[in-house]
Amino acid sequence: MTLLQHQCFDQERALYGSADLTLRDCRFDGPADGESALKESRNILASRCYFNLRYPFWHDDHLTIRESEMTGLCRAALWYSNHIHISDSKLHGIKAVRECSNVTLERCDIRSAEFGWSARGIRMRGGAAESEYFLMRARDVEFSDVDFRGKYSFQYIENGVFDRCRMDTKDAFWHARHVTVRDSVLKGEYLAWYSEDLTLIRCKIIGTQPFCYCKGLRLIDCEMVDTDLCFEKSEVEATLTAPVVSIKNPRSGVIRVPSVGELILDDPDARGQVLTGRTPNGCAPCA
Repeated sequence: MTLLQHQCFDQERALYGSADLTLRDCRFDGPADGESALKESRNILASRCYFNLRYPFWHDDHLTIRESEMTGLCRAALWYSNHIHISDSKLHGIKAVRECSNVTLERCDIRSAEFGWSARGIRMRGGAAESEYFLMRARDVEFSDVDFRGKYSFQYIENGVFDRCRMDTKDAFWHARHVTVRDSVLKGEYLAWYSEDLTLIRCKIIGTQPFCYCKGLRLIDCEMVDTDLCFEKSEVEATLTAPVVSIKNPRSGVIRVPSVGELILDDPDARGQVLTGRTPNGCAPCA
C-alpha cells in the first residue's frame, strides 16, 4: 500500500484511478474546488481524513473509511461503489451511498437527505442518522441499535431486518416488502402503508393511522400508543399488548387487543376480526 499523509488535495480528479492507497490525516479541500478526487479507484483506506469537496468516491471498489468527516459540501460522496466499510465517521453531505453494494456502516453520524437510494446489501450498526427519503428502494438491509430521525424513510425497501432501533419518522416503510422489525420503537404518522409481508415483534408503535392498505402484515406482542384509525383495508394478524384508540375496517385476519376505544366497521369488505379482553379461552369478540 502506498501511504499519503498530512497532504491537502483540491484539484480536479486529484487521485483519479488510484489503487492500493492509504490516506492518513489528509484533507480534500481548497480554492481549486476540484471534484471526483478518488473516482475509479480500488483498495483505498482513508483514515482521519476530511472531505469538503464533491463526488470523492464514484465507481470505487474495496473502500475503507475510518474516523473521517464528509461535510455538507461533500455532496453525493459515494455512488456506484462496491465493498465499502465506513466506521466512526460523519457523513453530512446530501445524496451519499447511492447505487452502492455491500456497504457496512458502524457507529457513524449520518445527516444526509436522500441517503442510500437503491443500495444493495447495506448494514448499519450503532450510530445515528437524520434524513429525508432515507434508503429509498434499497435491498437487503440490516440495521441494529440505530437512532433515526426523518421523513419518508425506508420507502420501497425489500428484504430488511431491523433490531433494537429507535425511529422517529413520518411515512416510514411505505411499499416496503419482506421486512422484519424487532424490539424497536417506531414513532410517526402513517406508518407502513401499502407494505407487504411486514412483521413487527415486540415493538412499540406511536402515532396516527398506522398500517393501512397492507398485505401479509403481522404484529407479535406489540404495544401501540396514541394510534387511531389503524389497519384500514389491511390483511393483518396482530397480537397487541395495550389498548388501541381506534381500529377501522381491517380487510381480513385477526387482531387481538386488550381493548379498543372505537371500532369502525362501515365498509362491507372489512371482514377482519377484532378480539378484545382476556378470558379463560383467550380474547372475546369486540362488541
